Amino acid sequence: MHFLLVFLGAGFGGVLRHGVNLATVRFGLAGFPWGTLAVNVSGSLAMGLIAGWFAFRGTAGGQDLRLFLTTGVLGGFTTFSAFSLDTMLLWDRGEAGPAVLYVLGSVLLSIAGVAAGLAAMRAAA
Repeated sequence: MHFLLVFLGAGFGGVLRHGVNLATVRFGLAGFPWGTLAVNVSGSLAMGLIAGWFAFRGTAGGQDLRLFLTTGVLGGFTTFSAFSLDTMLLWDRGEAGPAVLYVLGSVLLSIAGVAAGLAAMRAAA
């Protein structure tokens, strides 16, 4: 059942992301990745609100609702929200060094991964 909830939520989140990207193009903002920026910031805000709700206000809806909203909807909308939450959890536990390492490692290694994939496909073309 949990897999189905995540699957449905991710589909909904993906449609939301596509809608934001289309809206930025419609408003003439295609020269800069405004859609991705908007999705990452709003998804991170939503993750903070949802995680905070479950942590401090209770678990109305329980594990199923948390999985649907966080892993599903927000995971389909932006994985940056999960990255942001993981970073803040490390920071809140007083693990500043690992938090900084996680941020730098995630950003730099992810960019390196894309660069390596593009290079491999260029070489194969």
